[in-house]
Amino acid sequence: MTARALVLGANSLGSSTLHTPLRTRDTELMAAGLRAMGCHVSTVDDNLWLLRPRPLAGPARVDVGLAGTVMRFLPPVAGLADGAVAFDGHPRARRRPMAPLIGALRSLGARIDTRTDTHDGLPFTVHGVGRMAGGPVNIDASASSQLVSGLLLSAPGFDRGAVVRHVGTPMPKPHLDLTVHMLRSAGAGIDDTRPDVWSVEPGRLNGRAWEIEPDIESAAPFLAAALVTGGTVTVQGWPPASTQPARRLLDLLRRMGGEPALTPRGLVMRGTGAVHGLSADLGAISELAPVVAALATVADGPSHLFGLGHLRRDESADGLGRLAAALSALGADVVPEPDGLRIRPRPLRGGTLRTHGDRHLAYAGAVLGLAVAGVNLDDVACTAKTLPEFPRLWSTMVLGYEGGSTDAEARVRRG
Repeated sequence: MTARALVLGANSLGSSTLHTPLRTRDTELMAAGLRAMGCHVSTVDDNLWLLRPRPLAGPARVDVGLAGTVMRFLPPVAGLADGAVAFDGHPRARRRPMAPLIGALRSLGARIDTRTDTHDGLPFTVHGVGRMAGGPVNIDASASSQLVSGLLLSAPGFDRGAVVRHVGTPMPKPHLDLTVHMLRSAGAGIDDTRPDVWSVEPGRLNGRAWEIEPDIESAAPFLAAALVTGGTVTVQGWPPASTQPARRLLDLLRRMGGEPALTPRGLVMRGTGAVHGLSADLGAISELAPVVAALATVADGPSHLFGLGHLRRDESADGLGRLAAALSALGADVVPEPDGLRIRPRPLRGGTLRTHGDRHLAYAGAVLGLAVAGVNLDDVACTAKTLPEFPRLWSTMVLGYEGGSTDAEARVRRG
């Protein structure tokens, strides 16, 4: 939500505010990229950002770091700028798929120079002229729905808007639903009634006040902690209604033995002392698969997690294979399948869980560390990508507050 609100604000008439924005490496890079192109983004206080749109222009340089949102949301914005905008980032980011987005932007009227004639990835330069023709475009977004979101967020500023058609294998759409919802909230005319087709009308967006929800993905390991310990965790500020797949997460945790309840204090998750195995399609919530898989390894029965085939082509790595290997290294009985995992619980052992810089694997390891002695993470700093406070929050939850509180409360960062 923070990333999308920043881009929408930069493409709007009038100022926008972001209340309780996510402040992490990724969102700071997004704000810095917009500033480089001339947009005003300032911090009023820890809980409020102010964005004032200004004419976008180059020359500018955008550091995308390892942020998929930055490398996919800002190039279309750069197409609307007047001047050259150069993009580059972490060496690992250069291996991420950018050819579909670059090809789509070229077909919509952008001029983009890449490193070589055969390399359509970072680094590259968008030579904007202050406007984009827009129109119909096909894109294979199988690697990431962010490729479609990036086009949609800037499409109202194109002369003819855009009709974006996904032509690849099926992809999860919860984040696209969030994009569509936020575009409409900013005044965009968008039709998503046809499967894999999004039609955006040209027109200026309205600046507005955005209330950024708590991040469901970051909340998942804290909620899972209640299940593996038989304890209680409260996530403050949980929204009664959400554009994120909150209900799906809670349904999964309820099936696995949790007892969630929305109270005036927040969402309270109580563990029952047992974790149950399950069969579940996680295709729409694949980011939560590592935490769910970690719970499955300590359950009282086997689990089948499916709908995850797209993780095998996630960015430049086999995310599903890495998850299976990480759990197997701790003694778990995990059988990978083309579309998911079959997990049979058995006694686990301590050891080092390799995260490969993936915060989702770090979350899974932290959950298992509550149930298995001697579990170590080789890199917990990777959680700073979306939740810089994770080590402190986790320690606070486990140890409790001063005064002997038995119910640890996790203040999960919004975003």
